[in-house]
This record gives sequence, C-alpha cells and structure tokens, in this order.
Amino acid sequence: MLYLTRRETFNAAHKLHIAEWSKEKNLAVFGKCSNENWHGHNYQLFVTVAGQPDPVTGFVMDAKLLSNIVRAEVVNQVDHRNFNLDVAWVPDGMQPTTENLLRLFWQRIEAQVNANGATLYSMRLHETENIYAEYYGPNGRP
Repeated sequence: MLYLTRRETFNAAHKLHIAEWSKEKNLAVFGKCSNENWHGHNYQLFVTVAGQPDPVTGFVMDAKLLSNIVRAEVVNQVDHRNFNLDVAWVPDGMQPTTENLLRLFWQRIEAQVNANGATLYSMRLHETENIYAEYYGPNGRP
C-alpha cells in the first residue's frame, strides 16, 4: 500500500461559543476562541489517499484530480468565510472545532476519492502552527 498526500490552504473565521453559557464560562472553556467578534485562522488541510500505483501512470491517484475534488467540495466553499454563518453544510449548533470540521470535510470528499481508484486514508487539519487534528474516518485506523 502506498500513500499520497495533498496539501490545500484556506482562510476562515469561526467562534466557539455556547449561547446558554455565560461569557465567563465560554471564556473559561474556549479561551480566545469564544471572542464575540469572531476570529480567523490560516488553515492547512492535508488529505491522504491510499492505494496501489496504476501500472501505466504510476499514480495512486492523480494529485491534480485530488486537488480539484478537495477544492470543489471544501476549499472553495469555506475560504474567506465564517464557519458559523456562511457555510450551509456546517450544522446549526455544531461547534466548528478542528475536530468537527474534519469529519464534515471527510463526508464531502470520501465518495469522490474512492470513485477515482484510491481510498481516502486520513485527513489532517492545521488550525495554527501548534494545533492540528487528524481523522482516519468513521471506523478509524491505527
């Protein structure tokens, strides 16, 4: 099994906040991420696919095709947008954490990746240089 990873970048805003909580409790739990005036990040999204290289092209998956899928289904819909307000497929009430966003991104691209001869293996989303989450799909992987 071989793995191919493609990196995409985007900028987006969000706020982590629970309306039923006091301002103080939101600040205690979510810190600066509960800023009532929102805040943004320069995200980096790493999408890894797995498979055997095609005997003719040598590709596990065409990296440009992978980029096109990720851009169409995720990046173009979230870049310079607010996850809480502007992205229709982020459910109302869901905290747009790095972890939750990865699950949503996975759902948006898995079928298209798999239909093109590879298997979606993992996704990693860097929110900052110090914080990222990784997702190996609903069944998980080691």
